[in-house]
Amino acid sequence: MTKVQKWLKDAGATGELGRILGRLLGPGDVVILTGELGAGKTTLAQGLARGLGVTGRVTSPTFTLIQEHQGRLPFYHIDIYRLDDPGAAVELGLEEYLYGRGVTVIEWGERLGELLPPEYLEVCLEYDPRSGRRAILKARGERYDRILEELIKIACSGP
Repeated sequence: MTKVQKWLKDAGATGELGRILGRLLGPGDVVILTGELGAGKTTLAQGLARGLGVTGRVTSPTFTLIQEHQGRLPFYHIDIYRLDDPGAAVELGLEEYLYGRGVTVIEWGERLGELLPPEYLEVCLEYDPRSGRRAILKARGERYDRILEELIKIACSGP
C-alpha cells in the first residue's frame, strides 16, 4: 500500500491537489474522502471535478446525498454524512456508482465499512490551526498505487 503525505498551505492548495489528482483518475475509480467537519473534503472534491473537466458548480451533496456531473468522465459526488445506516446506501443504488464507468468520490466514505469496494484511494484531510492542512493519501490496490506514484512525480516534490 502506497501512502503519501502532502502539506497544504490553504484551501487553494487543497483544490489544486484535487485538480491534479482528478486528471489522473479514470473510469471506475473510487476516492474516499475522510476528515473532520471543515477539513476540506468538499474543496478537494471540487478540485477533483475540475481535474475531470467538470465546468458546472460543484457543491456539497450533504442534503441530496448524490450529485452527478459530466466532464471527460461522469463525476459522482456522494456525501453520506447524514446517512444513519450504511445499509441504506445500497437502497440509494451506491453499487451502481462504485462499479460504474465514472469517477466516484465519497465524503465520509469510511462510514461505508464493508460496503467499500476492495480497491480505492483514501484521502484523509486534517486541519490544525497551528500546523495547517495535511492530506494523507492511501492507495488500496495496484491501480491506486500507480496513481499515487504519478501524483508524487507531479505534486509532491515540495515539502
